[in-house]
Amino acid sequence: MNARVFGAGDIGGDDGRETVVLAHGYGGTRFIWDDVVPALAARFRVVVFDWSFSAAADGKRYCCSYDGLADELVALMDELGVRSATFVGHSMAGMLGCIASVARPDLFSHLVLVGASPRYINEDGYEGGFERGEVDAMLAAVEADFAAWAPCFAEVVVGPGHPAAVAKFAKQLAAMRPDAALRVLRAVLTCDVRGVLPDVEARCTIVHCAGDAVSPLAVARYMQRAVAGAAETVVIESSGGHFPQLTAPEEFVRVLEAAILLDH
Repeated sequence: MNARVFGAGDIGGDDGRETVVLAHGYGGTRFIWDDVVPALAARFRVVVFDWSFSAAADGKRYCCSYDGLADELVALMDELGVRSATFVGHSMAGMLGCIASVARPDLFSHLVLVGASPRYINEDGYEGGFERGEVDAMLAAVEADFAAWAPCFAEVVVGPGHPAAVAKFAKQLAAMRPDAALRVLRAVLTCDVRGVLPDVEARCTIVHCAGDAVSPLAVARYMQRAVAGAAETVVIESSGGHFPQLTAPEEFVRVLEAAILLDH
């Protein structure tokens, strides 16, 4: 999983440094955090890694189920000796952190859920952001021509006015194996893991970007109400898309620092 640790001191050491685990979402790699790692590593111990479906992983085998990916996360945290850390999960990774925290409450004392969603499809009384027909059409487009779909998707989800950020995510997304891209996207868009939220007892900071094309503010509010532990929602107004670590890195770092320092 290509884990890398930045910032002084050993994980689990007694230097008082908080450990912050950054987990990328669908289509990304550990390099999606490049613009925020230096600032965070000046104050915290920072862990980045690649999920097995990532284009930066070895590609020999990959997991596409939420439970299986959460197991990957738990195994990696045990290997690194991480305990009572702050977990920052972007997009789908936010829910993977929730699942892992329920299975192993000792791993994460604080979950920062960035553009996360437990359910993307609208239902009676629940606004997920997509109609079922839209999800089916997206999956059909990926299956028909992933290479053509990837740059269009990147432009929509990153948001307008950020060509360099769009290009960075598009490059990482397009490098995925097409079969992995389809299977993981299907798992994401058709997931329904709302049932795990009432068991999440770790403190949660839910980070929502204004104009997020993937996860509407209604989802953030729903999650804030549904989790068992203390939760707040922070809206980043300067990021008009789904990737604040790319489009508003300085504000994103300030949000993270403020949220983490509340723990102490």
